[in-house]
Amino acid sequence: MWLNIASKHNYFTKIRHTLSNMSHQHKEFGPTSWSIDNKTSIYFITILITLFGISLYFSLPKTNFPDIVIPTIYVSTIYPGTSPADMENLVTRPIEKQCKSIPGVKKITSNSIQDFANVVVEFNTDIDVPIAKQRVKDAVDKARQDLPKDLPADPNVIEVDFSEIPIMNINISGDYDLNRLKTYAEAIQDEVEQLKEITRADMVGALDREIQVNVDMYKMQAANLTFGDIERAIAYENMTISGGAVDVGNMKRALRVKGTFTNPMQLQNIAIKNSSGLPVYLKDVADVKDSFKERESYARYNGKNVITLNVIKRSGENLINASDKIHELIENMEVEKLPKDLKVDITADQSEQTRTTLNDLINSIIIGFILVTIVLMFFMGVTNAFFVALSVPLSTFMAFMLMPWIGFELNMIVLFALLFALGIVVDDAIVVIENTYRIFDNGKVPVGEAAKKAAGEIFVPVFAGTLTTLAPFVPLAFWQGIVGKFMFFLPITLIITLVASLIVAFIINPVFAVTFMSIENKNPNAKEKRDTLIKNIIVVGIMAFFTLIAYVAMPKGYGNFAAFALIMFVAYKLFIKRLLHGFEYGVLPKLMDAYESVLTFLMRGVKPYLVVAFTVALLFLSMFLIGQRPPAIEFFPQGDPNFIYAYLTLPVGTSTAHTDSITAMVEQKVEKVVGKNNPIVESIGSNVAVGAVDPNGGDRSTAPNKGKVTVAFVKFAERGGKSTREYLDKIRTEVSNLPGVQVTVAQEQGGPPTGAPINIEVSGENIDELISMASKLKYYLQDSLQIPGIEELKSDFVNNNPEIIVNVNREKANREGVSTAFIGGELRTAVFGKEVSKFKDNEDEFPIQLRYKFDQRNSIDALLNTKLTFRNEMGQMKSIPLSAVADVQYTNTYGGIKRKNLKRVITLASNVLSGYNATEINEQIKSAVAQYNLPRGIEVDLTGEQEEQAETSAFLGRALLISLGLIFLILITQFNSVSKTVIILSEIVFSIIGVLLGFAFFQFKISIVMVGIGIVGLAGIVVKNGILIVEFADVLREQGYSVFDAVVHAGRTRIKPVLLTASATTLGLIPLALGMNINFVTLFTDLDPQFFLGGDSVVFWGPLSWTIIFGLTFATFLTLVVVPAMYLIRYTLGERFSKKKNLPDNLTLNTSTATNNEA
Repeated sequence: MWLNIASKHNYFTKIRHTLSNMSHQHKEFGPTSWSIDNKTSIYFITILITLFGISLYFSLPKTNFPDIVIPTIYVSTIYPGTSPADMENLVTRPIEKQCKSIPGVKKITSNSIQDFANVVVEFNTDIDVPIAKQRVKDAVDKARQDLPKDLPADPNVIEVDFSEIPIMNINISGDYDLNRLKTYAEAIQDEVEQLKEITRADMVGALDREIQVNVDMYKMQAANLTFGDIERAIAYENMTISGGAVDVGNMKRALRVKGTFTNPMQLQNIAIKNSSGLPVYLKDVADVKDSFKERESYARYNGKNVITLNVIKRSGENLINASDKIHELIENMEVEKLPKDLKVDITADQSEQTRTTLNDLINSIIIGFILVTIVLMFFMGVTNAFFVALSVPLSTFMAFMLMPWIGFELNMIVLFALLFALGIVVDDAIVVIENTYRIFDNGKVPVGEAAKKAAGEIFVPVFAGTLTTLAPFVPLAFWQGIVGKFMFFLPITLIITLVASLIVAFIINPVFAVTFMSIENKNPNAKEKRDTLIKNIIVVGIMAFFTLIAYVAMPKGYGNFAAFALIMFVAYKLFIKRLLHGFEYGVLPKLMDAYESVLTFLMRGVKPYLVVAFTVALLFLSMFLIGQRPPAIEFFPQGDPNFIYAYLTLPVGTSTAHTDSITAMVEQKVEKVVGKNNPIVESIGSNVAVGAVDPNGGDRSTAPNKGKVTVAFVKFAERGGKSTREYLDKIRTEVSNLPGVQVTVAQEQGGPPTGAPINIEVSGENIDELISMASKLKYYLQDSLQIPGIEELKSDFVNNNPEIIVNVNREKANREGVSTAFIGGELRTAVFGKEVSKFKDNEDEFPIQLRYKFDQRNSIDALLNTKLTFRNEMGQMKSIPLSAVADVQYTNTYGGIKRKNLKRVITLASNVLSGYNATEINEQIKSAVAQYNLPRGIEVDLTGEQEEQAETSAFLGRALLISLGLIFLILITQFNSVSKTVIILSEIVFSIIGVLLGFAFFQFKISIVMVGIGIVGLAGIVVKNGILIVEFADVLREQGYSVFDAVVHAGRTRIKPVLLTASATTLGLIPLALGMNINFVTLFTDLDPQFFLGGDSVVFWGPLSWTIIFGLTFATFLTLVVVPAMYLIRYTLGERFSKKKNLPDNLTLNTSTATNNEA
C-alpha cells in the first residue's frame, strides 16, 4: 500500500509543476498592482504611519482598567424630622413611581433613612448620561406635586461617576498639631487640584475650624434671652453693607459700612438686647471659642496619625502622567515650601500597578513578536520573515492613529487586544508573501509580476478569511451591561487592527517584497563567495565601529544593544543561516512529503469516514471528561491580592471617635498577621468615616460608624514568589467574631464592579415579615446547612438604630400657643447647633455655630428643663419649660428601608473564602432556597456577581450564534455552497474539543468572561485556514483535477501557511499564557533580564489565552485532516446520489464525472 502511495509522488510533483505553469491565469488585485507601480508613495506613507504611530503611543492616556461609564443617576432628598418609614411613603415612593416609567431604566434602588432618602436609577448602558439625567429630572419634576410641601430644598439630581476612585493617598505627618498639619495639607491639596488630570483631592483626618458660641442655658434664661436674640445680634453686627456712591468733587466715592469681625474674640463684646430692652453682652451668657468641629474622620499610616489626601483622577486623563506630576510636585514643595521635618508619603499609587500591567503586556508583546519572527524565519527565510513581521508594528501604528478619534486610551484591555492580534495580523501577510515566494520560484517569474499575481490569486480567500475572523467580534462590540462596557475595547481594537493588517498585507507588504526579494544563489562560485565574505567583513566592521561609539558617547544600554546586534549578525552568518536554510529546504519539504503521504493514505476508501467518526467520538469523549473532571468556574479571574481591605461596620449612631478606636484595634490585629517590617508589605493604613466604604459600590457618603484598614503589598516581581493570598485568609480568621462590629475582608476588584460574589436579596412588602424571613434564611443557610466557603452572611438591614423620641402634647402646646415646628427648631439649635454667620479669614470662611454648652446639650434632663421663650397671641413674651408640653421616649428604630424595583428588600451578602468557588456555593444556595418554604409575598433572588454572570453567559451564547450566522453568510457568499460552508463551520464545533480536553487535563479554572470571549473569538480564527484549503481545492478542480488529487495537493500546498498562521497565533499568546516576563530595558542597561513567571496579567488573561491555544492547536489537525476528509466525502456522496460511476483508478475521482451542482 505504502509503495503504491510512494509511486504517486512523481505524479503529484508533475501536478505542482503544472500548477506553477498555470499561474499566469490568475488575475491581479488592482490596489496591490497600483502600490507596486507607485513604490515611492507607499514608502512615504509607511514612514508617516510609523512616525504618527510612535508619537501617538506616547501621547495616548494610559490607565490600568478602562474608565467605564455606567449611566446611573442619584436623587437625594432631605426632610428633617422624618422617620425612615415616613421618608419611604412621603418621598421615596412618589419619586420611584415617576422614575419607573422612564424608558431605558435597568433597575431602581432606594434607601430611606432618618431625615434623608436617596433613589438610584440605573439605566441600560446604551443610554447617554446627559439624556438619563434629564429624564430623571423630568420625572422628579412630575413627582413634586406628590411630595411634602415643606421640604427645605428640592430633591437633588446628580450623576454617579464610578471612575471616581482614589488613584493614590498622600499622607502628611510630622511633629506638628493637626491644625498646622492641615495648613500644609491644604497647600498640597491646592497644588494637586490645579493639575488638569485631577478632579479633586479629598482630605481625611483633618480638623475643620469652627467659631463656637456655646451658650449657658441657665444664664441665657436668667437674662431672659432666646436663641433668636443671639442669632440676630451676631448676624446684624458681622456684615459689610454698601451705601451707594457719594459725589466728592469731580469723583464718586463708594460708601461702605464695614462691620465684619477681624478677630473671633470680638464676638464676646456684642450687646444683645433682651425682651425688656436691657443690653446684655454675649460674654455674659456664652463662651466664644476659636476651635474645631467635632472630628468627622481619622486617618493613620503605619500606626501613626496622619492627614491623608485621597486623590481623584479626572475621567479620561492619563493616570501615569497624573502620578508623575504629583510626585514631581511633592518633591518640589519639599524643597521650596514645606519644612524639612514634615514627612509626605505617597501610598496606594495606582499608577504603579498600571505601569506594571502595561510593562508586562508590552514585554509579552515583544516576546511574542520575537517568537513569531523566529518561527517565520524557519518557515520562510529571514527576508520573507522580515516582510511579514513588519505587518505587526505597522498594523499597530495604524490602530494607534484611530484611537484618539474614537476616544480610546491605552489600558490593559487595549494592550491585550494588540497581543491577541499579534499572531493574527501576520496571517494575511504570511499568505501573501508565501504565495509571492512560491510563484517567484527563485526568479523563474519576475518578482513584480509574482507579487501582483500572488495578491490576485489569494485576495478573495484572504479577504473572506479576515471577515470570518472579524465576524465573532462584531456582536461583542454591542455587549451591554457593566461587563460589556468594560470589555468593549477588546473587539473594537481587534477589528481596527485586523482591518489594518489586511491593508498592510495587500498594499505595503508587496512593495517590500518587490524591493527586497531576490534570487538566491544556492551554488555560488569562489569569486561570489569571496565577494560575500568581504561584504560581511565590511558590515561587521561598521557595526563594531558604531558599537564602540555607543559605549563611549551614548546612554547606558545602547552599547550593549549594539553589541548584541553585532553578535547576532555574526552568528547568523556563521551558523544560524545554515540552520534556517536546512530547515526550510530540508526538514520542511520532508515534513510536507510526510504529510502528503499520510493524507493520501487517510483519503482512501472508508478512511475519510473513519476520520470524521473519530473526531465526532472525540467531541463526546471531551464532553464526558469535562463532566467527570469539572474545573472550577469563576466569573472574572482573581489572582493574589495587591491590596487587602478590612471594612468595619459598627451600629448606627456610633461616634467617630469610638469607631476610630475599634479601627485601631483591627489595624493592630492586621499588623500582627502580616508582621512588622515585612518585605512584601508596602504599607498599612486606615480610614474612618471618609473613604471607609467600598468605592466600587458607588457609595461616596461619610459614615461615622464605618472604618477601613488597608494593606498594600509590593509589586508581584518583588515578592520573591511568596503568595499574598495566605494573608487574606489569616486576616479573616484574626478579625472574625469581634463583638459589636461587622468586619468584611476583601481584596481589590479584579474587573468591573459586579457586586458581592454571594448576594441574596429577600424582597416583599410587609417589613416585619421581611425582617423575620431574612433572619431565618440567614440562620438556615449559614448555621443549619453550614454551606462551606461562605465567609459570613451579613444583612444590610439595621433594626436597632438608637433613638430618643420627643413626644409633643399637642393639646397642651396649642393651649400655650407654641407649635411643634418651634419646639423642634429650638431643640435642633440647642443640640445640633445653627450657623448664624460666617467669620472671614483672608480667603477662607468659617461657620459661627450657636448652641448649648457641651454638657448641657448632651443632658436629656437639662434639655427637658430648657425654657421655651416666645410671644403669644396677645403679643406678650412668655416662657415655659419644654417638659410642660413634651416628654421623651427611648426607643430603637429601623436604620433605613431599602427598596429595589419598587419592592422592599433586605440583602444578605458575603465574600467567598479562599479555596472555594462562588459558582458552586451559589448553586448550593439556590438548591437550598428552592427547598425552603417561603411565605406568600416573599421572594428570594441571587443577584450581585451571579446576576452579572448569568447575563454575561446568556450574551456570550447569543454572540456565538450571531457569529456563526455571520460566518455562514460570508462563506455561503464566497462558495455558493451549503455543504462547503458546513464543512468549514464544523471546525468551530470540533475546535471546542481542544478547549475541553485542555481545561479538563490541566484543571485550569474556567472564567465565564474570558473563556467565553475566547470561544467566540476562536470561531473566527479556526475557519480561516479551512477556507484556504477548500478554496484552493476548488481552484484545482476547476483546472481539471480529480477531487482526490485536488484535496491532497491543496493540503500539501497550504500546509505551510496553515502551520505558520496557527503557530504564529499560538506563540503570540504563549508569553501571556505562561506569564513570561523579561525586562528588556534592564536586560541591556544592567544585563539583568529580571525574568519571572506569573503576575496579574497572566491571572487575568491566562484563561482566554489558553482557550485560544488549546482550540487552535486542535483546529490545525482539523484543517489538515478532517476538512480534506469531509470535502472528499461531500463529493463522493454527491456522485453516488447522482448515480454516476467512479473512474477505474480507485485512488482518484475524476472531476469530469463529478457533478457540478453544489448542495
